[in-house]
Amino acid sequence: MKKREIITPDITPLIDVVFILLIFFIVSSVFKKDELALVLNLPTSSAQEIELKQKEIIIELNDEKLAIYGNETSYEVLEEEIIKIEDKERNIIFRIDKNVKYEKVVKVLEVLQRHKLFNISLITDKKE
Repeated sequence: MKKREIITPDITPLIDVVFILLIFFIVSSVFKKDELALVLNLPTSSAQEIELKQKEIIIELNDEKLAIYGNETSYEVLEEEIIKIEDKERNIIFRIDKNVKYEKVVKVLEVLQRHKLFNISLITDKKE
């Protein structure tokens, strides 16, 4: 009777593939360091990320002009547009020039608060 040989698979190519994949994922990953000025002990929350399912309200403000939905307007017309909004949960994108006086920003925020629109996102440029 012949004795059977035990066949063992060669795992060297498997190890090579695993290391190549590991190197690929390390090289293609982006490691971002948070730039924080203060060391804070933040509270914890079980809140989840919210998906935007509706059209945002876009408000833009600089020293001389105010715009809503990309159209120049006045504070009175802004208030008229805000009154038309029925869904108070809509996201408001608020773009403000860095040289705008705080008084003008507060004026727009007062209009939004008066009509119970609190879901505001302040937009900034990405630092390079």
